[in-house]
Amino acid sequence: MALTDTAARTAKPRDKLYRLADTAGLCLEITPSGSKLWRLRYRFGGKAKMIGLGPYPTITLAKARERREDARRQLANGVDPAAHKQAEKRAQAAHVHRFEDLAREWHAYNSPRWAASTASKAMLYLESDILPILGQRPLDEIKRPDLVALVRKVEKRGAFNVATKIRQWLSQIFRYGLAKGAVETNPATDLDVVAAVAPRTQHHPHVPLTELPELLRKLDAGKCDPTTRLAIRLLLLTGVRPGELRHAPWAEFDLTSATWTIPAERMKARRSHIVPLPQQALTLLAQLEQITGTYPILFPGRNNRERPQSENTVNKALRQIGYEGRQTGHGFRHLLSTELNSRGYNRDWIERQLAHGDQDEIRDTYNHAHYLPQRRKMMQEWADSVEALCMGSNVVSIRKAQ
Repeated sequence: MALTDTAARTAKPRDKLYRLADTAGLCLEITPSGSKLWRLRYRFGGKAKMIGLGPYPTITLAKARERREDARRQLANGVDPAAHKQAEKRAQAAHVHRFEDLAREWHAYNSPRWAASTASKAMLYLESDILPILGQRPLDEIKRPDLVALVRKVEKRGAFNVATKIRQWLSQIFRYGLAKGAVETNPATDLDVVAAVAPRTQHHPHVPLTELPELLRKLDAGKCDPTTRLAIRLLLLTGVRPGELRHAPWAEFDLTSATWTIPAERMKARRSHIVPLPQQALTLLAQLEQITGTYPILFPGRNNRERPQSENTVNKALRQIGYEGRQTGHGFRHLLSTELNSRGYNRDWIERQLAHGDQDEIRDTYNHAHYLPQRRKMMQEWADSVEALCMGSNVVSIRKAQ
């Protein structure tokens, strides 16, 4: 059970030190002298560790939870919170220039010389990928392997264009630091030598629209788990990536406004994404809620309900009904794109629905529009056409959007 402020406030000292547990590793340590200290248990590098988060009541329960979440975000970025805290203390004690100070100074110096799009993009990469990992570290502690690891993290999520830009920005930041005497060397030189090779674009297989009713009939007649059937249909009706759906918590959905908001940290492009939900998707979600609504996520795993189902679940179900090499979960995005483009919808609406960046980088930087009303109408018409086709009617004639 979560700790309450009343329990923390009224906890009395005992003969021996003891702890009151909150959630996610947070606990309040009470010493025989009566002092109270927030601590966080966590694991890093396979080892159990503990870090202090400050004294109670100076640090309230709410503030301690904020610090716990900060530490969990550091862990998600591969940073040991204890080592991070020690580095911060050393930097403050010695007045060492932190990486974030240099990076923001470099950005401010160059912004007047750049196009607005370049300045915006550089700051986006700094705040999304670079500063969360390097920001608080003293400059003289940052070595080349640290930078290689940072870029590898970006490459692993498939964002190879972003990785290229980050290598360039890192080199420029340290060159700026060399020129002003803040650093003695540039550890970001020649990072391109170890850059990962971007894979060739793979076109995920998908059946033509005319074969979709048969696929869905076979899916309903198959022996796969009911939640997997619902997952496949939701992929078809929303166009999201399978991983975005597989990890989705119920908290991201507002069924009243028929909207699903995916936060930036769960998106490939590190930009939040709003997904309009057609009526057919709302019906599926209502069915799913009866099955998994008591769990935090829509599609909990069979063996561990706190974790999402396997990434192979959807594709395995499609293989079992005879669509190996012909249809994948990701392939529904390609089917959606093909059909919507062939029906003349505005390209920007389609690309935003698929959460794609624009190949024209300047256009993408300025194009922050969600096009939500237009996309909501487009996706409802798409869902209606699929429903009509599966009921044996001709595909609903959809007016070409101007």
